[in-house]
Amino acid sequence: MTAKTPKESLTILTDLVLPGETNPLDNLFGGELLARMDRASSIAARRHCRRIVVTASVNHVAFSKAVPVGSVLNIEAKVSRAFKSSMEIFVDVWMEDRESGQKTKVNEGIYTFVAVDETNTPVAVPQIIPETELEKERYDSALRRKQLSLVLSKKMKPSEATELKALFK
Repeated sequence: MTAKTPKESLTILTDLVLPGETNPLDNLFGGELLARMDRASSIAARRHCRRIVVTASVNHVAFSKAVPVGSVLNIEAKVSRAFKSSMEIFVDVWMEDRESGQKTKVNEGIYTFVAVDETNTPVAVPQIIPETELEKERYDSALRRKQLSLVLSKKMKPSEATELKALFK
């Protein structure tokens, strides 16, 4: 199986925030944004492995700025690391200024997807070769995030989380 670069999975969804998708303050509902991020992530995961993919977890979401009605959103998702059958997808959400076109980062999230076959059995996925400094940083930290998740869910003993332990040396 040939390894791939993160840019091969890059998915950009551009969408408009409509009145029916907002709260009483006329800002986008968080759940609406999460659904869009999940869709972009699933496309990125599928582009990476060319298999059926299912959402395994939403590991991190940070809402840093409200998104008002009428805003144009650009949701950028790409695989940050691949494991045996799972992939971590990092999602950046940008809002375009309606007049200048300048983009402001308003959200980010980390999703995990698993590639499966037609019987819902996990299947192997290609590895990732990060190229940029940001891709390398996200690639390296993905293993720590995975180990932390496994420790918290009691699927890994803390003593086995070598990447996490290395942070405290």
